[in-house]
Amino acid sequence: MDLTSLAQPSIQELQQRHPGHLPRAVFREDLDARGDERLLRVALGNLLSIAWKLTGERPETRIRFGAEPRDGEVGLLCQRYRVGFAMQYAGKLLGTFQRLHAQDEFPGIGIGLAIVQPVIHRHGGRVWAEGQRDRGATFYFMLG
Repeated sequence: MDLTSLAQPSIQELQQRHPGHLPRAVFREDLDARGDERLLRVALGNLLSIAWKLTGERPETRIRFGAEPRDGEVGLLCQRYRVGFAMQYAGKLLGTFQRLHAQDEFPGIGIGLAIVQPVIHRHGGRVWAEGQRDRGATFYFMLG
């Protein structure tokens, strides 16, 4: 299945729900994978929604959905630019209700990434994040 075609509707929905906030979204076109389409749509939607939210209202932000070599494999990525996090907190990102930013700064209930992790694990994969405070973050995932 084409992961790009699964991910693009999430960005379109976010653009419709938040017309005043339009970070630039860049998609790589040739991302194929095998898996449960419904579950992967949920995981990708959550990753993109989090990326969208955490670009903040800053100008010239962008979200990139693509792939790059990581650890000898091709890791798919959902990357956001601007708001990031200190790497010592990376382990907290994938747990339920683990927030690195205040609720009034970025709304949400803190389960978006906690939903992504079991979906990726169910597909024999792994998910992790890398970031730098005020420079951006990248959420990587590999499917088995």
